[in-house]
Amino acid sequence: MTDPTPPPSPLTGEPGLDPRKATILRAVVEEYIETAVPVGSGHVARAPGVNVSSATVRNDMATLEQDGFLQQPHTSAGRVPTDKGYRFFVDSLQAPAVLAAADSNQIRSFFAQAHGELEQMLADTTRLLSSLTHYAAVVVPPPPETATIRSAQLVGLTSRVALFVVVLSNGVIEKHTIEFEHDVDEVVLGAAGARLAQRLAGQTLATAAVVDHASAATDRDPVNQAVRAALVTLGGDDSSGADQIYVGGTSQMASAFDAVATVSEVLQILEQQYVVVSLLNDVLDRGLHVAIGTETGIEPLADCSVVVSTFQVEGESVGTIGVFGPTRMNYPQAMAAVAIVSQRLGRRLSEG
Repeated sequence: MTDPTPPPSPLTGEPGLDPRKATILRAVVEEYIETAVPVGSGHVARAPGVNVSSATVRNDMATLEQDGFLQQPHTSAGRVPTDKGYRFFVDSLQAPAVLAAADSNQIRSFFAQAHGELEQMLADTTRLLSSLTHYAAVVVPPPPETATIRSAQLVGLTSRVALFVVVLSNGVIEKHTIEFEHDVDEVVLGAAGARLAQRLAGQTLATAAVVDHASAATDRDPVNQAVRAALVTLGGDDSSGADQIYVGGTSQMASAFDAVATVSEVLQILEQQYVVVSLLNDVLDRGLHVAIGTETGIEPLADCSVVVSTFQVEGESVGTIGVFGPTRMNYPQAMAAVAIVSQRLGRRLSEG
């Protein structure tokens, strides 16, 4: 009876590796991630789970090189993983890594104290994720035009001044000061605020502005007129939700990559917001959470890997979060950090 052929890779369609070669390849990847030094057969033979001689390891590593999983940077040197080798390693991870207790505590403490404006929270989140992974981190907020109104209220400041506060589904809090021509009683303001909250819930700012503006001809209530003016202002403001990306930890790039030229190229890419957003969306559209080297489709990122996840608010994906690092990144740790931070960010924004 012949041995069954290993199942094909779900991404490449190529036959998989037999268990021994898979164990050897994982040992090479793990050692190279740890040391950045080409890995020799003698070291692999001593790795946990590799219960064969150095000669057998050497032969299997030669086969793995022929099959494109490993490469030998210099004659007589050990081997290093290729993009294909890293891809096999990532796809073969059996379970998410468990973050160190200190990292988990750092995440818990950060989100327990994270309050205030969305923009600051997202910027701080990139710095948190970078400190956990030691790679550059990015957060892409949802397009502002897709955010709906979660709540709206009028807060009286004086008899003629009120604060119009709108909380959007993406976590953005919009504020606009309203001035009345005449004194407005607190009871009247409270009743107007209650009607306002009911009427605007679930609409986008732009839609709410159009609808309320259309009713202006028949409604002469001074409070409603002032709110309409505020909605027109907010609805026409493209800054809500901030259509920029947030990048943190670029200072980590110098130590993450071996070549200065690579660091410069990656930093230039991170400055091109449209390219970054398109890349992250493309990775997710392909059903991936990790893009390795040439899989990014961007030549300057040939030595770079990206780990990305969406974050959700009230069950709906509203933005993306990820890290950019070398192909020699610690994939289990980076994937775990991105997953946990994205979950906690979404939960924090859902809480309002």
